[in-house]
Amino acid sequence: MGNYILQRETEVPLPISEVFSFFSNAANLELLTPPFLSFRIVTPQPIEMRRGAIIAYQLSLRGIPVKWRSEISLWNPPFEFVDVQLKGPYKFWRHTHSFSETPTGTRIVDHMEYSLPFGPLGRLVHRLQVARDLARIFDYREQRVHEVLG
Repeated sequence: MGNYILQRETEVPLPISEVFSFFSNAANLELLTPPFLSFRIVTPQPIEMRRGAIIAYQLSLRGIPVKWRSEISLWNPPFEFVDVQLKGPYKFWRHTHSFSETPTGTRIVDHMEYSLPFGPLGRLVHRLQVARDLARIFDYREQRVHEVLG
């Protein structure tokens, strides 16, 4: 389990089926990721999203190239899916994507549990940089979700 939790919620005026369809298309992750990460999916597309699907990415963290590989550990359309890091910059990373109908559309909840390597040094780096970087990434993501989905 992670040492840290980051959760974000937003709502869009679309039915849950459309919202889940958008988020379950791995190619759309590039649309939601800030340009400063130089993010790209390495796995050949289209990717069949399902439990057990493996997705490989490349990105840049502060100019350092990073390879990231995740697995879809839970697949429950149209309500949720979970990706866990198999290889990447975190000691542990689990991202739960949840979707629920509201009277005016769909609520989207991103719940991340994560921890960093290197014990006390990792905690210091989290406090000085990682927490801010993740907030910036998910601020961008929320803005893009509203631009793309309303």
